[in-house]
Amino acid sequence: MSIESTPSIESTPGPWWLEPLEETTGIAGLSSVEAKARLDRFGPNLLRERQKKSLLRQYLARFKNPLVLILLAASAVSAFTGELANFLIISCIVLLSVTLDFVQEYRANAAAEKLRQSVSVRVNVLRDGQPLEIAVTEVVPGDIVLLAAGDLIPADGRVLEARDFFVKQTLLTGESYPVEKRPGVLAATATDVQEATNAVFMGTSVISGSARMRVVKTGADTAIGAIAESISGPTEATSFELGTRHFGMLIMRLTVLMVMFVLLVNAYFHKPWLESFLFAVALAVGLTPELLPMVVSVTLSRGALRMAKKHMIVKRLSAIQDLGSMDVLCTDKTGTLTEAKIRLERHVDAQGQPSERVLELAYFNSFFETGLKSPLDEAILAHRHIEIGAWKKIDEVPFDFERRRVSVLIDNGETRWLVVKGAPDEIVGLCTHHEAQDTHPGAGPGAIIQQPLDDAALANIRSQYRALEEGGFRTLGIAWREVPQDHPHAVVSDETELVLAGFAAFLDPPKTSAGPALAALKKTGIEIKIVTGDSDLVTRHICAELKIPVMGLLTGKEIEPMDDHALQARVEAVNLFCRVNPAQKERVIRALRARGHVVGYLGDGINDAPSLHAADVGLSVDTAVDVAKEAADMILLQQDLHVLHAGVLEGRRTFGNIMKYIMMGTSSNFGNMFSMAGASLFLPFLPMLPTQILLNNILYDLSEIPIPLDKVDARETRTPRVLDMDFVRNFMLVIGPVSSLFDFLTFYIMRVVFQANEKLFQTGWFVESLCTQVLVIFIIRTRKNPLKSRPHPLLTATSLTIVATAMLLPFTPLGTYFGFVPPPAKFYFILGVMVLVYLCIVELAKQGFYRWAVARPPRKNGPGPAIKHPSING
Repeated sequence: MSIESTPSIESTPGPWWLEPLEETTGIAGLSSVEAKARLDRFGPNLLRERQKKSLLRQYLARFKNPLVLILLAASAVSAFTGELANFLIISCIVLLSVTLDFVQEYRANAAAEKLRQSVSVRVNVLRDGQPLEIAVTEVVPGDIVLLAAGDLIPADGRVLEARDFFVKQTLLTGESYPVEKRPGVLAATATDVQEATNAVFMGTSVISGSARMRVVKTGADTAIGAIAESISGPTEATSFELGTRHFGMLIMRLTVLMVMFVLLVNAYFHKPWLESFLFAVALAVGLTPELLPMVVSVTLSRGALRMAKKHMIVKRLSAIQDLGSMDVLCTDKTGTLTEAKIRLERHVDAQGQPSERVLELAYFNSFFETGLKSPLDEAILAHRHIEIGAWKKIDEVPFDFERRRVSVLIDNGETRWLVVKGAPDEIVGLCTHHEAQDTHPGAGPGAIIQQPLDDAALANIRSQYRALEEGGFRTLGIAWREVPQDHPHAVVSDETELVLAGFAAFLDPPKTSAGPALAALKKTGIEIKIVTGDSDLVTRHICAELKIPVMGLLTGKEIEPMDDHALQARVEAVNLFCRVNPAQKERVIRALRARGHVVGYLGDGINDAPSLHAADVGLSVDTAVDVAKEAADMILLQQDLHVLHAGVLEGRRTFGNIMKYIMMGTSSNFGNMFSMAGASLFLPFLPMLPTQILLNNILYDLSEIPIPLDKVDARETRTPRVLDMDFVRNFMLVIGPVSSLFDFLTFYIMRVVFQANEKLFQTGWFVESLCTQVLVIFIIRTRKNPLKSRPHPLLTATSLTIVATAMLLPFTPLGTYFGFVPPPAKFYFILGVMVLVYLCIVELAKQGFYRWAVARPPRKNGPGPAIKHPSING
């Protein structure tokens, strides 16, 4: 270990890691008061600080919607032409709609942000001389940060102390291998980041060892902050985001066509231009599901809150949809399929005999290792205390996922050993000799001799550790060799000509809950693929214990020579990937996605970060290393697949409620707006005044606010679902005309039966259209018989309240301001019959549509398997 003086915080013309050193000061860290002052001075430790708009600015931003601006312009024109009633009504409706949207989405985003903050990456710093855990955003220049394996570097800074400290900085330099960092003064020519061996940089990660660093640069002043703009482009859109984008284009095309048609017809018949313009604008508003952003935000945030109660924290809201669409889950076995309570069961020599020598060497290696200690290290140290005596560590070669081993160089004053521990096949391949018990006459008990590792011995040794693995034991090879006492450092090239001492065997029993949870995930249409660095024999044993059939197996050595196309051809039929390194894990994830699957990945280690990034939805646990938690989209607060299963169902439930709004809004709105446009052809007056259309629209939107609270049928959560705009469009084209048919029937009754004038006609159609499009919610919200699927009580209450409001409004003073007149009593009797018949016909049309949709060949999504249609799976 070495200690460096503290660098100055203030910047100099050259790179800050070459700054002249000051006397060692502030080694106890900043005081709380000074830290607060620096946070005010330098700002939060963010690459790009999000400027939070005031509530007023957030509210006013809602008025940027083009339709809102057109409506406000139209209301202003009404005021200038003396139509004050129109001006007031349009203005009030616009304000009510905007306010409703703002309040709901603000509350939703606030709740979601609070959840995200609860799992934000934290860091250990020294404040007032004491270690303190704070959020990364609160780190300031001058802070002393304590770093260990698995941590993310929170800022740019100088290394003050280091113990075998290795950092992966691929993000900045492209180097694939870890780089050792240590204190010290560099040559004046070391001006490149790759040469800054005494400095660490924000966003890189600690692979092994420990260190203290002094923060020099934070936020946008860091090395990664300087290139943040170039790497912070828009992320690739998810399937749900692409679907909503296509939905918006569909609505836009329909709106433009409908509005142009109405304007041309009204111009041809020489109707008043202002009324025609207002009518066309109101028609556009009626076609637009303006509450969709609010419904999506509120539904997703409510889903996040419900997931939090089920021990899952959502960091990216749209990941809820991705989780619901997931049809393949890739996971390691440790901690998810097993208890992660690893214990050392056996320590045997190369002949399979119990060996205290193996335990001693394994203990020395784990005790002196300062890198990332695995559960296997903890199990060795917990098995039995062994006296270290005069032994001390000289150096080490930390574990990495390419070598799959760790070496320590130790010395007791008389001899110097390199002790190596790692994957059995790797260790045996480095050995030239093996230890055996001396059976010669006169040899004392426990006497050990070294024998050459010939072919016969090699075959016997391999059979020994494979037998252990077949029995479900995780196995480590233990080897060593003596080196000269003047051998100063341990390097990878020293790991040759080793002497095999034997094997340490560990047991990690399968979780009792894993089997039922896997069966539940399988029933919901999710295929489990195990992607592990462990051996295929151990993994097969766990699969047998959990009754997981092994459909196919690929090892890392088999994957390595494959190109991407070959791997894509194999991943479908394989559910076991063993002895894979991090790069191979990521390739498996990408190959599955290329086949058209929505892939989730569950991991908690440093080596899992690339796969978490590559998956559609990255899943980690609260006890994971910082790198994994930062890369994940969701955090499981319990390492239990039952928690994940509950999250999947919640994701599908959330998606189901969003789909309800889209399907109800498009079908009923399209039907009503088509009717209005058609009525313009033969009516001598407008079928509904612009203010009446807007009132109709806002009342309908109010009835749909409780949709995020609604229940979703169990059938809707059985299989993965995606947003299919072909399905939505076809549903709209089937249900919309049914609505229009009854609208035209209403026109006939009002004109022929009641000989209605303009105001009575508009009143009658207003009441009929609102009743039908609100009550049809109960038909469309479920695939089942609506009498057997109970809606949320609040949805029922608001819908019936809106219907009652529509029926009573013409009899109130407020109704006169909107141009309504009380219809005759006979109208309500006819209305009741029409609504009942309408709902029955929609139910028949819905059932027929679903039967047709199920029979229709499903569409393809790229080169992979067919994607099932949303809301028809089951």
